[in-house]
Amino acid sequence: MPNPMETYWKKRIETCGEALEKNHFDVYTADSQDDVKKLICDGIFPKLSVNSVSWGDSLSMLATGILQDIENRPHIRLIRTFEDGVPREEIIERRRQALLVDVFLTGSNAITESGKLVNLDMVGNRIAGIMFGPKTVIIVVGRNKIVAGVEEAMERIKHYAAPLNAIRHPGWKTPCVKTSYCMDCKSPDRICNTWTITEKSYPKGRIKVIIVNEDMGL
Repeated sequence: MPNPMETYWKKRIETCGEALEKNHFDVYTADSQDDVKKLICDGIFPKLSVNSVSWGDSLSMLATGILQDIENRPHIRLIRTFEDGVPREEIIERRRQALLVDVFLTGSNAITESGKLVNLDMVGNRIAGIMFGPKTVIIVVGRNKIVAGVEEAMERIKHYAAPLNAIRHPGWKTPCVKTSYCMDCKSPDRICNTWTITEKSYPKGRIKVIIVNEDMGL
C-alpha cells in the first residue's frame, strides 16, 4: 500500500517544480538534505565556471554542509559574509563583494505553488544577491516552504519565520522576541524591512532551486 505522506509530498514538490520551470528557474529535487551537497558539487558546479562563492543567511543551506565542502577547495574563493570577531563594517563590505561572485548560495522564505519566490530581509544582501549580481544563484528550500500563493507566503513569513529568526539571534530586542508574534515594530533591530517577489528567473536558468523532500529551516 502506498505511503500517503510520501505520495502527498511527491505530488506537491512535482507541481511546484513544474511551475518553477515554467517561470524559467532551473529545478532540482533531493530526497534529503544529505543529498544536496553532492548534487551541487557533482551535478551543478561542473557545468559552471566557479572561482568565487558566497552566501546569504539560510538555515536550510547551512544544514547541507556545502560551505565546509567549498572551504576544502583551494581554487574557489569563499567570501565569508558571517564570521565571529570580524567588525560589522568589514562584514558589510564582504556582503557588497558577495554580489559579484560566480555562485551565490542561499534559501527562500517561501515558494508558491505557482512558482514564485517570496522573501523578507533585514539588511537586504540576501535578496539583493538573488535579484542581481552573482552569475548563478542556488537556492536550497525544504518542502515546508511550499505555500499556495503570495498571500499565504507573506503570512507565513511575517508571523512564523520572522519571529523565529529574531529569536535565534541573541541580543536582538524586537517585540516579537518576547511575544513570538509580529508587532509591526519600529525597533532598530527590526528584521522585516524589504520584501521581494521573484516571479521569474532572468536570465533563464540563472536561479537554480533545489527542493528537498524534508522539512528544513524556518
